[in-house]
This record gives sequence, structure tokens and C-alpha cells, in this order.
Amino acid sequence: MADRIHWTVGLAQTLFDKPLLELLFEAQTVHRQHFDPRQVQVSTLLSIKTGACPEDCKYCPQSSRYKTGLESERLMQVEQVLESARKAKANGSTRFCMGAAWKNPHERDMPYLQQMVQGVKAMGMETCMTLGTLEGSQAERLAEAGLDYYNHNLDTSPEFYGSIITTRSYQERLDTLGKVRGAGIKVCSGGIVGLGETVRDRAGLLVQLANLPTPPESVPINMLVKVKGTPLADNEDVDPFDFIRTIAVARIMMPASYVRLSAGREQMNEQTQAMCFMAGANSIFYGCKLLTTPNPEEDKDLQLFRKLGLNPQQTETEHGDNQQQEVLAARLMQADTAEFYNAAL
Repeated sequence: MADRIHWTVGLAQTLFDKPLLELLFEAQTVHRQHFDPRQVQVSTLLSIKTGACPEDCKYCPQSSRYKTGLESERLMQVEQVLESARKAKANGSTRFCMGAAWKNPHERDMPYLQQMVQGVKAMGMETCMTLGTLEGSQAERLAEAGLDYYNHNLDTSPEFYGSIITTRSYQERLDTLGKVRGAGIKVCSGGIVGLGETVRDRAGLLVQLANLPTPPESVPINMLVKVKGTPLADNEDVDPFDFIRTIAVARIMMPASYVRLSAGREQMNEQTQAMCFMAGANSIFYGCKLLTTPNPEEDKDLQLFRKLGLNPQQTETEHGDNQQQEVLAARLMQADTAEFYNAAL
């Protein structure tokens, strides 16, 4: 096994500066060395506690500091969460992610969170949670319940971070990732493109992730979803080619990690998404909503998979079976692609 590269911002920026087609070729070559290029991991994300978050993340409609019209909801009951997980599995998802709008989970909620993990795990799905900052003991309890992944994004570079968030330090985020890793849970961590950052900031974010003692197993790359009422609602749109470059550089710098197309896919046309898959993206969130923002409908994803010849990845879990992959594969075969080919529409 080759020695890991210790990335610098300068090295990462060199990748960003490459001609696009050359960058895509390199990223696809790296991707094929570590993954089946036709397989895409499919996840579903559920907001188990919505809104009223005390943090001031300028991009987030769930912050209590901004008037976005979002109604807050208390922590869902365990059975409600498990019913959503059953539906996700029936629709072909292999990983179920549960997100709560907290700065950190309260101790009183931990037993319910553990039950959620155990219940989803028993269905044969991979489990993921994003709950904010964790204490080491909380990470250990989630690990004992069987949690596979914990998501905690760095969002952007250390230098730009303070322009976006002031209620939680960058080091706190890194510390949480360390506690998650120490508990034996796989790490999911990425960032957002379109916050007003520079290319150097994008490089800086990826350097932070790639240089972790163990790179994240999953790296979500989000395109900013501009929500009225948040401070970033009037930000400039992200150039699709800039987003594709970020996917490609993430793939090259973290060759063995899953690179996920996350928030913002609703704003991308099929051609942009296809180029992201060419650049090395191999995971998506599947379903009509990501926490509180729109996501492409399931049938649109199925049609795109079929057009591109992509397949849902089969994932083995402790109690796993292949039922959900078979369901999604069947739906892929039935997906109506007539509209795509009818030039009159």
C-alpha cells in the first residue's frame, strides 16, 4: 500500500487549477482503482428533531436566529422513526441517516436515540446519525447500540469558518470527529460549496478532511441551498463546473472514501449530476427531502440511474439481506424514461 500523501493547501489548489477534462480523467482513474464505477450507495435522511437550533450557522433554516417560516418539531417517537426506516428500505435505501437540530444531544434523549439505532440496525440497514457535538461517553453509547456512521461536517476551511458560524469552534468539530473515531464509529464529514468561500477555502476544507488520522469513510459535498430568511439567501449561484471540480478533487485526495452528492441536487440538471458521477461521486441521498430542503424525487433518481447505467450498491450489514437492493433494481427497470427521449416535450 502506497504511503499516504500529506496534503497542503498548495497541493490541493494545484488540482483545482488543472484543466477540467484532465482533472476529470485523473479523478475517474483514481475512482476505478478503489470502486466499481457503476455502483452508487443510496441513503435516506430523516429529520428526527426539526428547528429551534441555538446555533447561528448562516446557511441553515433550522437556526432559531433566522425567520425562515420553518416550524419546529420535537424529537420524533422511536416507532415513528422506525416506520420511516421501513419505508426507506422498501424504496431501496441501504443506509438510514437520522438528523437532529441540536448543538448537542441531551442525556435524557440518549436512550431513545439508542433505540432508534438498534431498531434500524435490526432491519438490515446501515445506520447514521448527525446530532451535533458529542461527548466521548455519548459516542460510546451510540457505538454500543450499533451506530455505523456519525456525520459531523467541517463545512469550510478553518480560515473562512468564522464568517459562517460563531457558536461552535472549528476545533470542537474536529474534537467530535476524534471522539466518534475513538468509539469505533465510522466518520462522515464534508462541507458546503457556495457559502461565499474562495477556491483556496475549498482546498483548505479538503486538506483538513484528507489529513485526518484516518480520512472519513464518507465525504458529503453539499451545494448551498439558499433559503429565504437566512443570511446567505442572496449568495451567488455556484458555477456547476466549480462544484464538479470540488467533487473531483475530493475523489483524488480521499481515494477510498465515498464521495456523496448531498444537498443541492434539486438545483442540478441531469448533465451536472452525470459529470459529478464521472468525477468520482458514488453516493446520494434518495428521497424528496433532505432534513428541511428539497431533494430530487425518487423516480427522477431512478430514471437518471437508468440513463447512466448506474446501479445501487449492495451493502452487507450485521443482520443484512439484499431485499432493498432487489426492490430498487426492479424499480430501475420499470422507471419511465419516455420524457427524456421525447424532444417535443
